[in-house]
Amino acid sequence: MDYEKIGLKSGIEIHQQLDTHKLFCECPSLLRKDDPDIIIKRRLYAAAGETGKVDVAAFYEQSKQKEFVYEAYSNSTCLVELDEEPPHQINEEALRIALQISLLLNAKPLNVTQVMRKTVVDGSNTSGFQRTLLIARNGFIDVKGKRIGIQNICLEEDSARIIKKTDKEVTFRLDRLGIPLVEIATSPDIKNPEEAKLVALKIGEILRSCKVKRGIGTIRQDVNMSITNRPRIEIKGVQDPRLIDKTIETEIERQLKLKKQKKKLEQEVRKANLDGTTSFLRPLPGAARMYPETDIPLVKITWKMLQDIKKSLPRPKHEIRQELEEKMHSELAKALLKEGKLEDYKVLIKIYNKPGLITKMLAIWPKEIASHEKLSMEKVNSRLSMDVLETITENLASGKIDQIDVKKILVDIIKGRSVTEAIKIEKVDMKKIENEIKKFIKKKPGLRINAYMGLIMKKYKGKINAAQVVEIIKKYI
Repeated sequence: MDYEKIGLKSGIEIHQQLDTHKLFCECPSLLRKDDPDIIIKRRLYAAAGETGKVDVAAFYEQSKQKEFVYEAYSNSTCLVELDEEPPHQINEEALRIALQISLLLNAKPLNVTQVMRKTVVDGSNTSGFQRTLLIARNGFIDVKGKRIGIQNICLEEDSARIIKKTDKEVTFRLDRLGIPLVEIATSPDIKNPEEAKLVALKIGEILRSCKVKRGIGTIRQDVNMSITNRPRIEIKGVQDPRLIDKTIETEIERQLKLKKQKKKLEQEVRKANLDGTTSFLRPLPGAARMYPETDIPLVKITWKMLQDIKKSLPRPKHEIRQELEEKMHSELAKALLKEGKLEDYKVLIKIYNKPGLITKMLAIWPKEIASHEKLSMEKVNSRLSMDVLETITENLASGKIDQIDVKKILVDIIKGRSVTEAIKIEKVDMKKIENEIKKFIKKKPGLRINAYMGLIMKKYKGKINAAQVVEIIKKYI
């Protein structure tokens, strides 16, 4: 498809949860699976925005006449989420992370900003609005030599999550409501679907260098797009960046088909489906849904705050990965960064300078053991604390245990043994092993190296280093 000919213009909005407590209260940002002990039912109505008009999207949601059920927990949800108490002061840590992200995106932070209310009456906010504040503007990223503008970076509260719904009732859980969320909106500089995917991946890489949540549902991508003589369409909730290009292609095909049929296309919000298609959600909202939050004072971003943040800006992931790949296999470097174990790696490598082994201890073997033993990663990680890993590494550095012992020690600890008991490894006399190898070769001459290896390794069951055994065998055949 000739995207230039059809006049494709696109921008990406990325919403990323930050790894802190909630934005306007001190409740934990923790999703729960147990049954809630608070149930509240409400209906929501659209309020006029700052322009004095009711937003078209809000009016559409109100017209559905739905009742909303809210589930909450008395020990991890407060009155702020229930909209029965004014919001507390803004979460300073979340603000600093949002500013850190802004600087990494080359954006210009505002000196003073106002928390705004964005009318949302689909039930996902108990108050009927979402709190959001503009943090920075006019940034950019480079993607394959092309500069893509970053229009705005906002800090806002995440919405409640849907548990179940019917035609007339939707049940939400309030554990997600209020989790800090940074929203990044690019300029409409993206001119083809593949470029859109690359932009999302580049921004995602920058986000992961900061203190953000990881895992399914912690990051969401929306796509804004239009083609010549067609109105703008917003596609919500493209969960996987790898689906962005397919979703845009499918939407272009839908629009061209409607154009051929001479059917009118309205500005609207559409939902991204898992197969790359889209479905109608609501009309596209406008400026009428915004009005100031009167319960929170203006937020000031001082020169000193920005200077402090600049001093501790994380390095871009691709730079770190290139540096790691000089010390270890690229797949190990990739795994270390993917599992978010870089800071732990920096601690352990100072104790025992073996990059490949330390990476396997942190990012490879725990997952393999969890899969083999059918245990959750949560349980594995709780047993392999940094104190435990530091003890193992110190014993490696002092020569009390060998590298070959480490994986077995990790297995024993994960199965419940204490680190003190697990590191009590019986030392094997390599001179004795060499004598046995000589006897094997004398007794059974003419075998291949692997055959002799099998006999020795079977007898000692992982207590000896395979590479050392190979070298000894080569001496005598």
